[in-house]
Amino acid sequence: MQTDIDPRSLIGRKAFDSNGTKIGTVDEVYLDDATGIPEWAAVRTGLFGRDAFVPLEPSKVVDNALRVPYERALIKDAPDFGVGRHLSPEQELQLYHHYGLDISGPPETPAPSSGDRTFGRVRGQED
Repeated sequence: MQTDIDPRSLIGRKAFDSNGTKIGTVDEVYLDDATGIPEWAAVRTGLFGRDAFVPLEPSKVVDNALRVPYERALIKDAPDFGVGRHLSPEQELQLYHHYGLDISGPPETPAPSSGDRTFGRVRGQED
């Protein structure tokens, strides 16, 4: 997602799927707890519809609208958690799985060396 976009400016924008079909209107934006970066948008899918969560990372703002790179059917079938509440880590995990998104974190950084050059060696092993 474009990082220079104010998440509040997304609210009220029209949202379209990968085929250009209107999904609905952005109702709310959810920020990542750790980074504060916009991560999910709740899109109202119809007058009497529900809000469907869509990931903002692969989505883009184009021509004043949110373009979501998934088909409408997949978006409408997203897990329904209701809006106005915090998304739990378990709920986010369900959404990641639903959209087939990579949930792996950044690669682990090796632990800094303690300076003990014999750590982990077999006793009696020479350099």
